Amino acid sequence: MVKYSICIPAYKSKYLKDCINSILQQSLDNLELIILNDCSPEPVEEIVSQFEDSRITYVKNSSNVGSLNLVDNWNKCLSLAQGEYIMIMGDDDLLEPDYLEEFSKLIQTYPHLDVYHCRSKIIDDDGHTLMLTPACPSYERVYDSIWHRLRQYRSNYISDYLYRRASLLERGGFYYLPLAWGSDDITAFIASAEKGIAHSNRPVFNYRSNRLSITSTGNDIEKMQANLGYASWLKNFLQIPPQDPEDETVYRHLLHHQRQYMQQRKMYTISKSMASEPHKKALLWLKNRNRFGLSVKEILVATAKGINMKSKA
Repeated sequence: MVKYSICIPAYKSKYLKDCINSILQQSLDNLELIILNDCSPEPVEEIVSQFEDSRITYVKNSSNVGSLNLVDNWNKCLSLAQGEYIMIMGDDDLLEPDYLEEFSKLIQTYPHLDVYHCRSKIIDDDGHTLMLTPACPSYERVYDSIWHRLRQYRSNYISDYLYRRASLLERGGFYYLPLAWGSDDITAFIASAEKGIAHSNRPVFNYRSNRLSITSTGNDIEKMQANLGYASWLKNFLQIPPQDPEDETVYRHLLHHQRQYMQQRKMYTISKSMASEPHKKALLWLKNRNRFGLSVKEILVATAKGINMKSKA
């Protein structure tokens, strides 16, 4: 039986060959690699055809999905996967050779969990390390995960999570939000709600930060719509108090401060949107402030912060 399914919803081709190589060169080889071509105009198929490896399964969408409904690609990969565990890989990111080996150690230490996580390196276009994501405790309960993520103590990506495939399927797959803006967070929260999550502080995943990533691209209205979906999920989740008394303090904090955290998330989205045409974007948010529950002051503060960040870039 295949132990690990690594899945690439592929659209960009520039770094795809390096991405595939980093997967096939894992120190543990009990894996399958599923490459889903999201009807890309770039030479994705030509790059995949250069590899002769029985572990590769290649599939192509009949039309592009990921421009908005990126999570649909993740869930299509999930439906194709056969491994006991699954991870979704960005088409321009890289794995360290011991990525799977490190997760295997986590699984041996915490065999009952449904989700595992590793620290990441953030790399530039040339593969140079810019920063590490924050370190995490070896084991964590879901309320701490939510609290630390909303306080922006954490930075994570879909590819630094490994899921037990059967459990993910039972829960309906990866959680849908437009552009997957927050889908990695909520999918992990759902998977860890009952049993918690284990972390490795070895940075065995490399996230490539560039202007073509979802974080840096447009679709600002869809991102803000995703924020509303995120807030709705959190509100529903917090309606049921925790059973363990140890979770009570953090739970009450989240319950009382959830709106504040969600407004901060909205303001972050506004700030990021200022990377291009800031004056036009400011008018866009002012026009849509009632739709997204934003005050004029919040928009102006986020706009100023975004413009300041752009000037220092």
